[in-house]
Amino acid sequence: MFLFNPLLLMFLLFLAVSLFLSHAIKGRMKSKTPIQHPPSPPALPLIGHFHLLGPETAKSFQTLASRYGPILRLRLVSKTSVIVSSAMIAKEILKDNEMNFISRPVVGYSWFNIYDGSTFVFAEYGTYWRFMKKLCMTELLSLAQVSRFTDIRRDETMKLLETLVKCSYEGKSCDLGKEFLRLTNNYTCRIVMSTRCSASEDESKKVWEFIKEIEELLAKLTFGEILGPLLGKLDLFGYGRKLKTLLSSFDTLVEKIMIKHEEDMRFCRKKERRDLMDLLLDVYRDENAEVKLTRKNIKALILELFTAGTETSAKALEWTIAELINHPQEFKKLKEEIHRVVGSQRLVEESDIPNLPYLRAVIRESLRLHPPSAVLLRRCVQDCKISGYDILANEGVLFNLIDIMRDPSSWENPLDFQPERFMEKSGGHYDPYQMDIRGQNFKMLAFGTGRRGCPGASLALAAVHGVIAALAQCFDFEVEGGKEIDMEEKAGLANAMAHPLLCYPITHFNPLAVHSFHPSQPLTIPKLSEGCTVKGYHIPSKTRLIFKFWGIPRDPKYWENPVEFQPERFLTENGSLKGQLDVRGQHLSSLAIWPGISLAQQIVQTSLAALVQLCFEWKIDRKRK
Repeated sequence: MFLFNPLLLMFLLFLAVSLFLSHAIKGRMKSKTPIQHPPSPPALPLIGHFHLLGPETAKSFQTLASRYGPILRLRLVSKTSVIVSSAMIAKEILKDNEMNFISRPVVGYSWFNIYDGSTFVFAEYGTYWRFMKKLCMTELLSLAQVSRFTDIRRDETMKLLETLVKCSYEGKSCDLGKEFLRLTNNYTCRIVMSTRCSASEDESKKVWEFIKEIEELLAKLTFGEILGPLLGKLDLFGYGRKLKTLLSSFDTLVEKIMIKHEEDMRFCRKKERRDLMDLLLDVYRDENAEVKLTRKNIKALILELFTAGTETSAKALEWTIAELINHPQEFKKLKEEIHRVVGSQRLVEESDIPNLPYLRAVIRESLRLHPPSAVLLRRCVQDCKISGYDILANEGVLFNLIDIMRDPSSWENPLDFQPERFMEKSGGHYDPYQMDIRGQNFKMLAFGTGRRGCPGASLALAAVHGVIAALAQCFDFEVEGGKEIDMEEKAGLANAMAHPLLCYPITHFNPLAVHSFHPSQPLTIPKLSEGCTVKGYHIPSKTRLIFKFWGIPRDPKYWENPVEFQPERFLTENGSLKGQLDVRGQHLSSLAIWPGISLAQQIVQTSLAALVQLCFEWKIDRKRK
């Protein structure tokens, strides 16, 4: 549509003539040593290879690679890029020549980006980038930090489960894509600025509205990037001006949030936990920091945390659950693993994940087929040779992750969803190398690799594993008409689903009823006043003790058929109550000490008696599963 604009065609013609003259002049000045470029399809005079790209860009690259080989050179109007579609060549570039490809291409929309020069993701490799990478890996997104946010992930997951239980009860369909986006968005808001975006019309919700508009504009500005600096800076369609206005509004809003955080620090206001904004402001105020952060640096990083972390995790959840719905045998196998490890008396937790290898294999297989981003971008710093071909300085290198992770030479039946490919042949245990998705296995580059690998991979994986495990444990999903999920991919490089993921959740394990089967919380003694020895083990003073109530009252040492509902176990043969009915702590197999136990017992017993006493008959809706 753009190419038939008369004004645009005039400038494209001018650009083509300029490029031709520049190429001719450079050709005369070149040495006689021939340059061996990677293979390249025939190009048109004006637009180069632009006409060879269809709506699904990654698949277009895949088609070209099947004809011209795993490394090829394309010219898209003014931009020349090398396309890589092989794990072997990716390893040669990203590992053997990592430092020469450590930088990323300069994107065209930087002309309208008020944070240009202040970002982390597209920063040149140097002192600032190394400092920010270290800050992310040791402070902001470290494993310890990921662990600190466990309760936030659990809380947001429970809110999702509540929504699905309600849909199940009402027999309504649910757009899982929207729910996943809401979940990851709220999660990001809470760890960054300690508030939920969908809670109310507050700053955090406005931040997310800005993020959505900014992402839409960035996708449109990709065309300006292809046209080159001359036409790109003219902003023929006005997207650049809109982006600049949006970023300015975003900047003003985040500045207000930063000021609030600074006031909380200044007046020592208590917070449940320190969020990422607090940590960044600490570095900002640190006079001895290796690099002095600016307020613009902080705002740019906040923007990147939202754009890079929210939608990518939501897409990973969406693709994974869609694959499981379309593959009921694999879904059943995952459910059986969770039931075997966790049981049917409690909700699966993150601490269970190391014991759920099939769950981990499912996530990896989904990421292999549907990486959050279809491509990985790098820039050549100095002229070099890769696989016998010359790669020139400042040429962009684009790794087609879709092609690499579906390569028949690397994967058997590469288009099939087979989580078992990540499991060892014996014992069902996982192969650490096969399961690696952080860049050591170059057949799996979902999160990049090396120094430029995604610093938020641990955070994303923790959220995805926890949510998928909970959904598999609690629900089945049906598609209207008994059809399969349409797995068509949206046009572009975002690798999103083209159609909404509409499903009917069917509850088979109600997460909201878990607390009625378990005590509400563990009995905690804040500190052990003196050291002591228990079962031969020394417990030092000031140790916190936690008793797991859900396990003790179901101990088969004390109870026959402990997980079955048998009120008779508390009655003698003549119908009187046994002594072990006491729940105030005298009987050690039924610890439930609570100062309000008498009131609670009276309320529960009276209410239950009234409900049972000929007042009501209870029927189950047989039409519902």
